[in-house]
Amino acid sequence: MDYPLDFRCPISMEVMEDPVTIATGMTYERKNIEKWFFAYKKKTCPATMQSVESFGITPNHTLKRLIITWQSKGGPGTPSSESRKSTERHDEIVSLLEALESSPFKVTSLKKLRSMIETDDEAKADFVQSGGIGIVVQIASQVLEDGSDFSIFRACEEALGVLHQLSLSTEAKTLETLSKPEAVKCVTAMLQRGSAEARSHAIIILRNMAQSETHWTFILQDHGIDLFKSLLELVSDEICTRASSYALEVLVEMLSASKKSRVRAIEAGAVCVLVELLPESNRSKSEKILMLLKLLCECAEGRLAMVDHGMGIAAVTKKMLNVSNAATKLSVKILWLIGSFHPSERVLEEMLIYGSVKKLLALLHIDGRSSTKEKVIKMFKMHCNSWQRCPCFPNEMKDYLGMVNSA
Repeated sequence: MDYPLDFRCPISMEVMEDPVTIATGMTYERKNIEKWFFAYKKKTCPATMQSVESFGITPNHTLKRLIITWQSKGGPGTPSSESRKSTERHDEIVSLLEALESSPFKVTSLKKLRSMIETDDEAKADFVQSGGIGIVVQIASQVLEDGSDFSIFRACEEALGVLHQLSLSTEAKTLETLSKPEAVKCVTAMLQRGSAEARSHAIIILRNMAQSETHWTFILQDHGIDLFKSLLELVSDEICTRASSYALEVLVEMLSASKKSRVRAIEAGAVCVLVELLPESNRSKSEKILMLLKLLCECAEGRLAMVDHGMGIAAVTKKMLNVSNAATKLSVKILWLIGSFHPSERVLEEMLIYGSVKKLLALLHIDGRSSTKEKVIKMFKMHCNSWQRCPCFPNEMKDYLGMVNSA
């Protein structure tokens, strides 16, 4: 229902249930003005910004009766046409956006916007067409100017709560706005410093951007190592599994984009974090982690980090033949990269001790040719003699090495 503006609290822009008047003559919802004076310790009138000497409040019974009368004549439950509903929704969205630009109470309006577009696609489209994205991004950008102000920080968190509801795959305008440097800086800032909910919203936005072929170059230039540290922290989150999964997806997209991003991730400790998470991960998580380790091992720094980690080879070997075909292929690729570029005595001995060689031999039984089997054959041709000379090489396995020569 399209309530008169005088029926709405200037703070929340919602219809008042308990209107009260303060010394300046302005009327507000009781709970909102009490919070303004006594929780936020403000000494001004929210609407006029006049100084207030007396904090007494007086019930506005006349206005309350008018509101009740208005509601009784045609309350919120009164049937209306679709066009009327659409107009009312549009007016409310515009009103909220105007309040965001003029009122210091941005959090309440942002929460209302978020609830409106959460399950209503038409409201979502109306919000975008009304220029809502730019307004909300501008609010979020304030955290870059003064991130120490609690009210600004909370407004930024709520702004992400609105933005994460939007679909980037179908809204080119949304993607274009969110891909701008200032917008991405806000998202990454919240990923690093926000509440658990704000970080969850931030990773959803980054994931949606990743699925929309976002170019990560300028993002990595500005945030690089810190961004990767925040993503790796989310990956390690055992409570919010969805955020952890999304963080892995974002990392895959980022590392696939450029080799520079892989170096930054390695510097942030990616190899260590991923190796330690791998043994207890489920199928989906294991495949994503192995994909990331494969990408990291495609550069020298990543291979060195894997070799230096005492459980790198063991963790990868554990997943080979135990998770899925995709996990096995990725595991073989990782071992092949390590064995090809770092065939030290210690590395080859670890492959024996942790069962890598035994599982690689099992893969030779696979019928037909495949790129995975070709890598296994190449590894045995390169390291077969070294493995046989190793004191820990099992005698029963020597009989099977003849398969390599015949392969």
